Amino acid sequence: MELNSKIFVAGHKGLVGSAIVANLSQKGYSNLVYRTLEELDLRDQPAVDSFFAEEKPEYVFLAAAKVGGILANSSFRAQFLFENLQIQNTVIHEAYLHGVKKLMFLGSSCIYPKDAQQPMNEEVLLTGPLEYSNEPYAIAKISGLKLCDSYNHQYGTNFISVMPTNLFGYNDNYDLRNSHVLPALIRKLYLSRCLEENNFDAIRKDFIKYPQEGIHHSSSQPEFEKYLFSQGIIRSYNNGISETTITLWGTGNPLREFLWSEDMADACVYLMENVDFANIVSIRQSLGYKEIKNTHINLGTGIELSIRDLAMMIKEIVGFSGKVVFDPSYPDGTPRKLLDVTRLHALGWQHRVNLEDGIRRVFSRYI
Repeated sequence: MELNSKIFVAGHKGLVGSAIVANLSQKGYSNLVYRTLEELDLRDQPAVDSFFAEEKPEYVFLAAAKVGGILANSSFRAQFLFENLQIQNTVIHEAYLHGVKKLMFLGSSCIYPKDAQQPMNEEVLLTGPLEYSNEPYAIAKISGLKLCDSYNHQYGTNFISVMPTNLFGYNDNYDLRNSHVLPALIRKLYLSRCLEENNFDAIRKDFIKYPQEGIHHSSSQPEFEKYLFSQGIIRSYNNGISETTITLWGTGNPLREFLWSEDMADACVYLMENVDFANIVSIRQSLGYKEIKNTHINLGTGIELSIRDLAMMIKEIVGFSGKVVFDPSYPDGTPRKLLDVTRLHALGWQHRVNLEDGIRRVFSRYI
């Protein structure tokens, strides 16, 4: 990419897209183009066709997607599959029709089998059943990377795919119903601290900044307490002494890997600048693979910790001194999702920001 190349970042307002825009801008790329959902519905193929014809982007980062945590994935299965397929199919096909020089499709580590050998390298794709709770989203992302492979194979395009691990950072989603585990824990443990301190002004401000269905920032103190109770945040009294407890879903035993969103963006821009589809095919061929498949690249740190340990880390950072308990009657999700990042390291990139430092940055911005 040249610094004046026209670059379309699809999904520029989200956690992933906003980090990519920031990284490109910091590196001097000045000809960026993007649209909000209100300006361009990426599910609408005629509208996207008109956009590509008018703007003529040379490079595309496809970071737009319908995303959410385990509750959202379980509740909106049809939407997660249908809408993500619509977005991917439309943007990838129009990029081909309009001669885009290079496209990057961003997927997710949930594409891998539930019981895949750990850490998961790119070759374990489609070797076993997926985790049921996020199966529709995973199938959509698998379809997207396969579409990129297939267009490259049939039409000679230069479309590459990256599969990030769990991401966190600025501009995250803190909705208590459909956010991912790390931002959800930050918000819930912060609200637990506020309740513990009887700081209803802070709770009110939190709901002003992050509106939540089922509660209004003008609600009374008892209404706030009732709502927090519905989220597993409870204040009880023992011999006149108050104690705040938060109950989290599952056993706390599943292991997860997390990547700072700015590191993810840096990896994406680095790969767009330095790695083509042909390079990845050559790497696979040098390892003895003959078929052109599994050309995607894992993006991660190669480091994992349990949800329980993550909760305790955030508890300390947030400053909550109450109890954290786990309810094993709720689902855990995939037991373990550690990415093998050997291919990424071989291509010349490694992460820089560790998990604790990243969470401290995020929480500082959050409050």
